[in-house]
Amino acid sequence: MKIQQAAMALGTDPQSLCSSVSVQFRKVFDALGISYTDFVRTSEPRHVQAVARFWETLKERGYLYKGTYQGWYCTSDEAFLTEGQTAESRDAEGNNIRVSLESGHQVQWMSEENYMFRLSSLRPELLRWLETDPVRPAPFLRVVRHWLEEELPDLSVSRQRNRLSWGIPVPSDPSHTIYVWLDALVNYLTCAGYPNPSLAPWGPSTHLLGKDILRFHAIYWPAFLLAAGMPPPKALLVHSHWTCDGVKMSKSLQNVVDPMECIKQYTRDGLRYFLLRHGAPERDCDFTHHAVRTLLNSELADALGGLLNRCTAPAINPAQQCPHFQPSSVPHSAQDQLQVLLSELYKLPAEVDHWIGSFQVHKALEAVDAAVRRSNAFFQSQTPWKLRSSVVEEAAWRDSVLYLTLEALRLYATLLQPVVPGLASKILDRLAVSPDRRKMVGNRFLAATQGQSCQFQGQPLGQDCGLLFRRLEREE
Repeated sequence: MKIQQAAMALGTDPQSLCSSVSVQFRKVFDALGISYTDFVRTSEPRHVQAVARFWETLKERGYLYKGTYQGWYCTSDEAFLTEGQTAESRDAEGNNIRVSLESGHQVQWMSEENYMFRLSSLRPELLRWLETDPVRPAPFLRVVRHWLEEELPDLSVSRQRNRLSWGIPVPSDPSHTIYVWLDALVNYLTCAGYPNPSLAPWGPSTHLLGKDILRFHAIYWPAFLLAAGMPPPKALLVHSHWTCDGVKMSKSLQNVVDPMECIKQYTRDGLRYFLLRHGAPERDCDFTHHAVRTLLNSELADALGGLLNRCTAPAINPAQQCPHFQPSSVPHSAQDQLQVLLSELYKLPAEVDHWIGSFQVHKALEAVDAAVRRSNAFFQSQTPWKLRSSVVEEAAWRDSVLYLTLEALRLYATLLQPVVPGLASKILDRLAVSPDRRKMVGNRFLAATQGQSCQFQGQPLGQDCGLLFRRLEREE
């Protein structure tokens, strides 16, 4: 309904409006280096066919019936609401209105004959599904459990077509349009090839979604799938929203942050790093240009970039290679500090894997940054630039410090590839790491510190890449 209304206000048709918006999404994905195996639009013929087949399945299994829906409807959210999910309020002109308690958007009373979905009958199965802890992080799981503490009313899943023409018509009754969320959620099946039996069957999957559409994904969607005799999602990974200077982004407040402009200011990898490092999925996070500059200067330019420059500079590494690690060269004064560093580095891959598997990417990056800083501190404390080449013991320890630092950098860059692919590639190129050695699987790091052979010892470095990440100056 809101697309139909917006198109009318702009003097265009819904299809043209959606096409123009779809292009904008693809441009942002491309600019940020976000890849995908499929980009589905719910106006595509394959999706219309999938929705029609899914509707017929629900009908054949007895989950659809015709009835009269009376209640509140929020066009902005495309959501049906009970009396308890709304409250009285006032609009900007001081008029009395009713709004959604969840979103704050205005609602209208609706009464019409629609097709209804037997959502009420599926509450026990939804509660059993919740016992598998499918919603993460945990705070959102508690929200869904709270919703299911009360009885679920049956759901209106169509609108009369003379009121809503933009959408997929009900297969056996073209006077009705299928409810947008039943239509939209089936796009997961569309991407899986449904209903073509020759393609891979639908199985438990993982969905990534914003908290504002949690109800549709955590109640309606698993209910639709269960009603169709299909397994519900294995996991719903839910993220919160970005505010700007502590205020919700709004076109009326003119505080919406344009990602394309941010890419120009902070580079693609800079913006990716900030969003993943500073954003915590369980709570709203604040975006300020000061915070972006501070974080990127501190962690990418100074800590990570500084570490790379230190161990590859011709003054400290005149041979421009990865030297050999010599266990016998470790001075007694450095042994404890070295063991702490190595212990952290050995555990880092598993720690990063744990946090990413837990949908806590910011904590994975926090762990990498802590290790980078420990490497910097170790390098600084050993002052390899003061160690003399003419003294055998000092030269051997200098080479060992360089080996430790270069191998640590190889580990950090390998781990950071999903987050900052450009910067990670720059580091790995400088370290002359071949493309087939840039995965974690089957890769050994710091092997020489465990008495094993390491193919990087004695290997020349790659071409000088200059500054890894240029410091960002404050813009007035």
